[in-house]
Amino acid sequence: MEILVLVIGILLLLTLIIKFKMNTYVSLIITSVVVALGLGMPAAKIATTIQNGIGSQLGELALVFGFGAMLGRLVADAGGAYRIAHTLIARFGRKHLQIAVVVASFIIGIALFFEVGIVLLVPIVFAIAVEAGVPILMLGLPMAAALSVTHGFLPPHPAPTAIAAVLGANAGKVLLYGIIIAIPTVYLAGILFSKIARRYVPTAFEHSGNLKALGPQKEFKLEDTPSFGLSVLTSLFPVILMAITTVYELVVHNGIAPKNPNVLDNIMGFIGSPSIAMLISLLFAMWAMGYHRKIATSQIMTTLEEAVKSIAMLLLVIGGGGAFKQVLIDGGVGESVKTLFSSVNISPLILGWLIAVVLRVALGSATVSALTAAGLVLPLMTGAGVDPALMVLAIGAGSLAASHVNDAGFWMFKEYFDLSVKETLLTWTVLETIIAVVGLGGVMLLSLFV
Repeated sequence: MEILVLVIGILLLLTLIIKFKMNTYVSLIITSVVVALGLGMPAAKIATTIQNGIGSQLGELALVFGFGAMLGRLVADAGGAYRIAHTLIARFGRKHLQIAVVVASFIIGIALFFEVGIVLLVPIVFAIAVEAGVPILMLGLPMAAALSVTHGFLPPHPAPTAIAAVLGANAGKVLLYGIIIAIPTVYLAGILFSKIARRYVPTAFEHSGNLKALGPQKEFKLEDTPSFGLSVLTSLFPVILMAITTVYELVVHNGIAPKNPNVLDNIMGFIGSPSIAMLISLLFAMWAMGYHRKIATSQIMTTLEEAVKSIAMLLLVIGGGGAFKQVLIDGGVGESVKTLFSSVNISPLILGWLIAVVLRVALGSATVSALTAAGLVLPLMTGAGVDPALMVLAIGAGSLAASHVNDAGFWMFKEYFDLSVKETLLTWTVLETIIAVVGLGGVMLLSLFV
């Protein structure tokens, strides 16, 4: 019965978002209420469950996402992203333009949300492709692959950070494992696939792109932008802090939290927690991209305020996903899923991936799909001996699969690269699916060693 209610709930959510074009956050709350009633939860307690779900979801994430958006906006507005892209492309040369775009997109993608990264990088990719005389999509696909992988696999991005919080995974381990899996995934899905796609969808590579879809662009002079080293350091600062703490814990304590931490343990744990790492990184970014360049405090604060406005709806959607997740847990759906699959001889990692894939195809949103899947697989992990960090990556990979017409990313890619729906399905959708499959393969391979 619980599974039936879940299916009806997902269909309702899909109908509200796609058929009635209702706001995703509002749709999630409505669906949460309907599913809670369908599961027989006491009506008087439904509001409390929803509030608890939103609160627990946004507790630390509001800090991480808020600071992350501010840091990314500071780097972008100062021209740091522009400097990173152009410097790498100049260093790699025309023969290795795809690798240069991947590296630039990877670095910028860590600091910026997926949608912001695309808007920022597309004009640069267009300009480079025209100058080098290569099809725009030959650089566009590697760029999209790198941005998608950072979005799905690496904290402090919304989905992996949120799933890590739900499953109790160490964000530093997720980051470390995520980078190991991300490198071959981006190569296969971005660089190798673009060469294959050029053969079977040749018309897609003949388009000149659509810069008008991006709106007015901020122009930079290279000499007025921050140095390459400072731009990279600022973008990667939170990653560096979390990685240092993770490596320290693995080397000194074999990855197990010490029962009686000493002063150094406390310091490393402090700077490596996602919220504190993002706060320290933001303060560094304010200096590096602002005060160091003689930019007035008022202008820096304006940038920070604009950054927060840009993620307000994202935060609400994530909160709504948390509410839906909590209803599923409190209503007993998680236990029903556990019972349903208890006799199925399948790895919990593959199961988590499959659930995320199904939800992604149905709902479109990678973040909502990942959060819902995390709530469903949480009971399955008990006693299964699965590393939570690997489960985060399995779900993150599944949440990227088969992006199609109900995903905003699908339409962004279509419009910016001036493709038909068919061409977008044969390029973007296949690209996202390759990332999901290769990502799962990487997770399963890692599970043999960790």
